[in-house]
Amino acid sequence: MTRQVLLFISALSLGLVQGQVSYSIPEEMTKGSLVGNIAQDLGLDIKRLISGKARLYTGESAQYIELSRERGVLVIKERIDREALCGQTTPCALHFQIILENPMELYRVTVEITDVNDNAPTFKKTEKRFEISESAVLGSKFVLDKALDLDIGTNGLQSYTLKPTDNFVLKLHSQADGSKKVEMVLQKQLDREKEENMSLLLTAMDGGEPVMSGTVQIYITVLDSNDNAPVFTKAVYKSVIPENSQKGTLVTSVSASDADKGSNGEKK
Repeated sequence: MTRQVLLFISALSLGLVQGQVSYSIPEEMTKGSLVGNIAQDLGLDIKRLISGKARLYTGESAQYIELSRERGVLVIKERIDREALCGQTTPCALHFQIILENPMELYRVTVEITDVNDNAPTFKKTEKRFEISESAVLGSKFVLDKALDLDIGTNGLQSYTLKPTDNFVLKLHSQADGSKKVEMVLQKQLDREKEENMSLLLTAMDGGEPVMSGTVQIYITVLDSNDNAPVFTKAVYKSVIPENSQKGTLVTSVSASDADKGSNGEKK
C-alpha cells in the first residue's frame, strides 16, 4: 500500500474532511482549460496549498483533472469524452479528493460532466431494400432500422422523417427501453406500371443546436400482379375478301398488349 493511500485512509478514519465543492463543466474541453478556482472556493491560501503539498487523490480512476498549486486552480489534464466515461448514465461526474499535509486536511470535489452535441444519429446500414407487391393492401407495415445517438437529453435522438410520402407514411411506437419502433405504412396503392422502382430517404434528427442528423436510403422494387387485362389495338376489326378466296387467305391481322410483365403479361 502506498503512502498516498495510507494518508487517504488515515484522513477518512480521523474525520478530517474540511469541506467540499462541486463544479459543472461541458465535455470535450481542451487540455489546460480552467475547471475552477479551488483555492478561492475552499477558502484556502495558495501558500497553504504549496506548503501542504496539496495533491489530488482519484483512487483507481483515470485522472482527467489536475491541480495547479501555484495558481490555486483546477485545470483539464486530459480531454473528457462523456460518452466514453459514462455512456448513457446520467448524471456523469468525477469524484476525487484534495489532500494537504501538516496539518492533514481533506476536501472532497465533484465535477459534473455535461453533454455537448458531438454525436450525430447514425444507422447501422446506409441503405435498406424492400420488394413489395403492387397488390399489397393499404395499411401494410414495414419495419425500418432504428438510429443510435450516443448523446443524451435534448442532444440525443428526437425525431424521424420519411420523404417522399406519396405512398408511405412514417409511424413510431414507443418501446419498453425508451427507444422507438420505426415503421413505414402503405397509405396509397402501388402501381408497378406507373412506378416500378422507388427511392425514399429516412432521416433521424437530434435536438441539439445546431441539429445533427443521419440518413438511410430506402429502395423499393414494386412486384407485378396480374391487374391488367390484354387490350387490343382496335375495338373493332373490319375486313373485305372476295367470295372465291382460297383456303388460307389472310383475312386481317389483330394485336393486343398487356401492361403486366412476365407470366402475367404473356399473350396466348
